[in-house]
Amino acid sequence: MISTHRPTAPASTAARTAGTAVVAALVLAACTGATPQAGAPGPSSRAGTTTSSSSSAPSGVTVAGAPAALRTLVTSVYAGGDLTKTASASAAAALEARTPTTGPVAATAKVGSWMGTPVAVVTAGDDVTLAVGPSWKVVGGWWPSLGVAKPSLGGGPRWVLAIGSDARPGQPLERTRADVLQVIGIDGKGGGGVMGMARDLWVPLATGGKGKINAAMVMGGPTAQVSTVEKVTGLPVEGYVVLGFPGFKQVVDEQGGIPIVIPRTVVASHARDLVIKAGPQTLSGKQALAYARERKTLPDGDFGRSRHQGEVILAAAVKAKLAGPIAIPGALTSFSKVGRSNLSAEQILTFSAGLHQLNPLQVGRGVAKGAFGWAGQQSIVVLGAQARSLFRSFRDGNLS
Repeated sequence: MISTHRPTAPASTAARTAGTAVVAALVLAACTGATPQAGAPGPSSRAGTTTSSSSSAPSGVTVAGAPAALRTLVTSVYAGGDLTKTASASAAAALEARTPTTGPVAATAKVGSWMGTPVAVVTAGDDVTLAVGPSWKVVGGWWPSLGVAKPSLGGGPRWVLAIGSDARPGQPLERTRADVLQVIGIDGKGGGGVMGMARDLWVPLATGGKGKINAAMVMGGPTAQVSTVEKVTGLPVEGYVVLGFPGFKQVVDEQGGIPIVIPRTVVASHARDLVIKAGPQTLSGKQALAYARERKTLPDGDFGRSRHQGEVILAAAVKAKLAGPIAIPGALTSFSKVGRSNLSAEQILTFSAGLHQLNPLQVGRGVAKGAFGWAGQQSIVVLGAQARSLFRSFRDGNLS
């Protein structure tokens, strides 16, 4: 069977109780934001100014928290400067028809890093500019104050595989069984989804032969795991993010926990019977990991565990949406300390920002299920027609 869920709570309730991530997630780091910063600009960056098609420089562009080169880039965005060499092709195309401002612009920048590459989010009123260093260039964003009609975030649909590694102390993070496999998708139109893959699925492996789906990472690393998931689902997965258990707990704690509503009380048997009570609460790193890993006490076992993992990711993304895009660089920095990914800074930045464009009522979740069977002495799960139907429904990046 396949279990899918369409959020039905009002947007305000879903936001308060955390009913998504993105990075993972992205996943939890890329999707989880810190507390919104005080003092971020509230009014529109062009409040009190007149619209003009002139390319003359604004009377004043201030960008708090930005290095000089980034301030120059942001000034060029608002002044109507040539972005041919200082923006990605898609961002430059989106900004080509912008209406430059001639009034003051007050912006705030937050700078972080992704796998050693500087990243930044600059906000000015309702505008968001995404930039990648060290020779800064605009890679995406949205600019309603400049008359840019649509966000520039790499288009859609897009999918990223969030992997939780079962690596123990001394074991390589990227060559150990994948204990968590969650495909995060966005359709580029405000919708998205999180699809769990039970780790006992018996499938053709990218490394050859058949085996449990999570064995692909042991034999070929995360790229083989992505290729295997692509082969099974038919979805062109853009890349992966990998976290181990200690790193997961660290990221969650650094970001202040995950607000979530627990449907029913869970006793995490593998965590010395840690009790996670039903109802709204904020999970610590230890609690979130226990909830995401518990299987033995759940009536549907591994399928229930995968469902819990999706719930945690969805909750993290809701928190990120509340925090706002300005929190993304700090979250990516936290993830980079303990995780691994093959996504470029531009890819992760635009994907993470895309999570902020999601409508909570257009985000669904599902778990790929199947019948239980045996392969030799191994208990396995065999995919059937319903799981394949779930894969087809996710081809537009939306499971709502």
